[in-house]
Amino acid sequence: MNKKFSVILTATVLLGLFLGGCSSDKQKPIKIGHKNYTEPRVLGQIYSVLLESNTKYKTTVTEFGGSQLVFAALKNGNIDLYPDYTGTLYATVLKQEGEKDPEKVFKMVKDFMEGPDYNFIIGKPLGFNNTFTLSLPQDIAKKYNLEKISDLVTAGPQLRMGGTMEFLSRADGLPGVKKLYGFTFKEEKGMDPGIRYTAIENGNIDISDSYSTDGKLKEFNMKTLEDDKHFFPPYYCLTIYNGAFQKNFPGAMEEVEKLAGQINEEDMQEMNFQIDSEGIPEKKVAEDFLRKKGLIK
Repeated sequence: MNKKFSVILTATVLLGLFLGGCSSDKQKPIKIGHKNYTEPRVLGQIYSVLLESNTKYKTTVTEFGGSQLVFAALKNGNIDLYPDYTGTLYATVLKQEGEKDPEKVFKMVKDFMEGPDYNFIIGKPLGFNNTFTLSLPQDIAKKYNLEKISDLVTAGPQLRMGGTMEFLSRADGLPGVKKLYGFTFKEEKGMDPGIRYTAIENGNIDISDSYSTDGKLKEFNMKTLEDDKHFFPPYYCLTIYNGAFQKNFPGAMEEVEKLAGQINEEDMQEMNFQIDSEGIPEKKVAEDFLRKKGLIK
């Protein structure tokens, strides 16, 4: 082979490999994760639509079974970001309890998660507080004169509780609230988040755990009990990023952080209601919300 031709060929191959590598990097998608119920699903779509509308990046969106699975996926590098809640991280990762001040809980979570143990990046809160609550049909609440959680001390032994497996087992869920308030239930059943309200409607259970932004609370006209002893910590939603996110996807974090302070409790309950009760697809709800806020065209 001609020496000059060989040099040109080698240079061409190397340039092709380099350009191919650059092209591959540009096509690398941002991997979004979320938990397995309506609210994280629509938040995952909000991230996806926002990023694909306003940046050069493509995205993938993957659902995980619960908090521990999606957290592990971020830690292992299988996803790049996902939405979570200050109270969840405070109780399940920091293994803390007792603090109720939202700003203090956020600072504790941020300091720990951005420290050497995880080296994550904690975004600013999106604006809404999706705390746990206990809910039941209005007629049952009226029958047992239930207004606040402490009223369950008398009525609890006559009621059948249906809750998610996470709520039935987590320290910031049923075990902790029962311990503080001193009540018991006649029966406790673990069930998928999506069937709790159907179980109540069918008379299979009397009371359930709920999130304060659940759309089903509106659809089923449920009574929520006041947390009169302030057991549940604040659950402000925020975005957690892998520590290499800004390096791997320049400009993407700035786009996602435009959501900070943009979603209040009414916004989130309405989006959940549109999906769960009106059957509107998550992506359509996400697009409509982002356009309403002026975040996409």
